Amino acid sequence: MSTATHFAKVSPHGMAARVLLAFLTTAGLYYVNIMPALVDGLKHGMGFTNQQAGLVGSMNVYGAACGAFAIAFFVRRLNWKWAAQCLLLALIGLDLLSMLVEGPIVLAGMRFLHGTVGGMLVGLGFSIIARTQAPDRTFGMLLLVQAGAGGLGVMTLPLLVPILGPRVLFAALIGFSALTLLMIQFLPDYPVQADAPRSRDVAGSATGTRMLLMALLSVFLFQAANMGLYAFIIGLGRDAGLEMSFISPTLGISNWFGMLGALLVVMLSTRFGILTPIVAGMTLTIVGTAALAWARLEWVWVVSNVGVAITWNFVIAYLLGMCARFDRTGQAAVWGRFASKMGLASGPLVASLILGEDRYLVLIITAVAILVLGTLASATPASRLDRGTA
Repeated sequence: MSTATHFAKVSPHGMAARVLLAFLTTAGLYYVNIMPALVDGLKHGMGFTNQQAGLVGSMNVYGAACGAFAIAFFVRRLNWKWAAQCLLLALIGLDLLSMLVEGPIVLAGMRFLHGTVGGMLVGLGFSIIARTQAPDRTFGMLLLVQAGAGGLGVMTLPLLVPILGPRVLFAALIGFSALTLLMIQFLPDYPVQADAPRSRDVAGSATGTRMLLMALLSVFLFQAANMGLYAFIIGLGRDAGLEMSFISPTLGISNWFGMLGALLVVMLSTRFGILTPIVAGMTLTIVGTAALAWARLEWVWVVSNVGVAITWNFVIAYLLGMCARFDRTGQAAVWGRFASKMGLASGPLVASLILGEDRYLVLIITAVAILVLGTLASATPASRLDRGTA
């Protein structure tokens, strides 16, 4: 496959390029952004149990973790645009095959393969973002695209499943991949630059290594707690007596409000260090998650989901940035993304076991406890980095 040359290329470091790169990176993990719609669609469209639907969702993200880890060893030697096109076509093919599968075990295996390919695409996208000027701005744009596209998905797809069937879930993923395949034709080449001089690797000491491990643990716990509850959020709303016509639109709007968290990160950066934003954001996430115990009150449902959507985007940006600050080679950043994906994958799987036959209060309490542990794990490494003593 050869990349097309007759498309006009955007400026490599302009806003248009940031948007296109955000779509490229989102395409590999779009199913994470519509996880509630996917899980609920499998339950009510295909008759899966909580455990079976959670397994399918988790295997998708476990595959992503494997793919992202594997691609890290090859990104410098790949023709990235050729590789991206191949990976996008593979995603489309796997989504088409997923439409034909009905058994939960076979579908879980199929989605693991899909996740592996998607994870490789995400890793490829991050490697290109790292070659741009001010990559933090591109990361902020990535979160904006994820929140916007995810909001649209969770708002519309649960309402379409009863009409068009569960295959509409995979059709949405195919549409997003096809759109991204067109978009990347307008991106420039982003050649690999010679290695710049590297500064001191703070993760090289025993203390730095311990602090990095605590930072990675905080990323894992934060993502696992949030995704574990989020994957079953539609079921929680149903159990609380809310109507689907209310649940889906409010979840979609909450995702869009989550864009504010990404914007805050871009605006604040490290003006107040990283400890204060992380602890403040984590605390608000804990409060918002605990409030879901009163989800039967519509205003509590709305405020809680909007608040958590904002703080989720806000906190994870700082947590991943904290991991990246432990060295300048990018190795710690790779591990941070790996810990994030492992958390996203493990959350729905563990949550499905805890949930059992709709024990949503137990699930909420567990998520709060894990978030508290994540806050404690992040405090020491964040504080040391702020003081320059990691």
